[in-house]
Amino acid sequence: MTRFERIEALLADWAGRGEVAGMTVAAVMPDGEVLTAAAGMRDVSSGTAMEVDTVVWIASMTKAITAAAAMQLVEQGKLTLDGPIADVLPELGSLDVLEGFGPDGTPRLRPARGAVTLRQLLTHSSGFVYDMWNADIDRYMKATGTPGIISCTEKALRLPLVFDPGTAWDYGIGIDWAGRAVEAASGMRLRDSMQAHLLGPLGMVDTGFAVGAAQRERLAKIHVRGPSGLVATKIAVNPQPEFDMGGGGLYGTVGDYLRFMRMILGRGALDGVRVLREDTVAMMTRNAMGDLRCRAMKSALPGSSTDVDFVDGMEWGLSFMINPSPLPTGRSAGSLAWAGLANSYYWIDPKRNIAGVYATQLLPFNDAAAIAQFTEFEAAVYALA
Repeated sequence: MTRFERIEALLADWAGRGEVAGMTVAAVMPDGEVLTAAAGMRDVSSGTAMEVDTVVWIASMTKAITAAAAMQLVEQGKLTLDGPIADVLPELGSLDVLEGFGPDGTPRLRPARGAVTLRQLLTHSSGFVYDMWNADIDRYMKATGTPGIISCTEKALRLPLVFDPGTAWDYGIGIDWAGRAVEAASGMRLRDSMQAHLLGPLGMVDTGFAVGAAQRERLAKIHVRGPSGLVATKIAVNPQPEFDMGGGGLYGTVGDYLRFMRMILGRGALDGVRVLREDTVAMMTRNAMGDLRCRAMKSALPGSSTDVDFVDGMEWGLSFMINPSPLPTGRSAGSLAWAGLANSYYWIDPKRNIAGVYATQLLPFNDAAAIAQFTEFEAAVYALA
C-alpha cells in the first residue's frame, strides 16, 4: 500500500466506528510528499460527506497565524516583544487583577503590578484567561454580564487579569489582544493584514474570518453528543463581529493550514515566497517564557471542554506549545503543537521535517475519541516517514 492508501484506510476505519461524525487530515513527509484524506460526514443531519476541502472552524489554531502577523510587525519595528503593549493599545495601560469576590458576590479587584507585553500575550503569561478553564473569570463574567469571546463583541475583551503580568502561565484571550495590536500597528483590520501579508502570499485560499459563499457550501457543522448519538448544531462564530478574533476566529481547510505549517518548517518561506525572516521563526519556535511552565487546564465549563492535562509541564513559544521531551508517537523533543476548540489538532516537527493536522467538528474540546484518532494519525505518519 502507498502512504496515501494507508492513511485513507486508517480514516475509513475511524468512520466505520462512528465515534466522531467525520474527520479530515493532512501531513507533509520528510521527502516533501503531502498526504490528505477525509472520511465520515461533515453533517450527520444531512449525511453530507467530509472531504479534504471541507471548511472547518479552526478556532485556536488561529493563534499561531495571529502571532506570525504580529511578528511581521516586530520585524518592521512597529511592535516590540518586551515593551509595554499599552504603547499601541492604551486601554491595556491600567489593568486590574481579580483577587476574589466579596460576601455579596461583588468582584474584588486591585491594580496590576507591571505592564503587559506582546511576549506575554503570545505566551499566555499576561494574566488574561478563558472562562472555560477558569472558574473565577467565569463567575466574574456572569456577575458583570460580560459575554463570551466567541461573541466577538468589544465587551468580551474587557476582562481583568487573574495574576500579575509575567508571573504565571494560564491559557486565555491574550492573543485576541495581540490581534488588536496588529491592527493598531498596521493601520489595517486584522483580516486585511493577514490576507495581504500571510494568507494571500501562502496561498491559503480557503482561510478567513468570514465564510464566503464558495466556502459555505463546504462548511462542516459542529456536533455534540446527545442521548441518541451525535447531533449537528448551529454553533458558529458571530458572522458580524465587532472585532476579528485573533485567538480563535478563523475558518479554513486542513490543506490550507498545512501550508502555514510548511512555512514554519521552511523557516519563514514556502514555495519561494518568504513571509518571515529565518531568525524570527527561530525565535517563535523556542521557549519564550523563561522558567515558567504550562499547567493542566481544569474545565470550568464542561460543555466547552473536558480537563486538558496534556499541556501540563510544557513550554510555550510565540505561540506554540513545545514538548521538552520526545513523545511516544515519534514526535521529536522541541516540536510545536496546538489545537482548536472543536477538536482540531496539529504538530510541527522541525527536527524530522514532518507536520500534520487533524480536524473534526465536535464539542467539548479534548474529546477522548478525537484525541485517540489524532494520536493514531500522528503515529501512522511517523511510521510511514
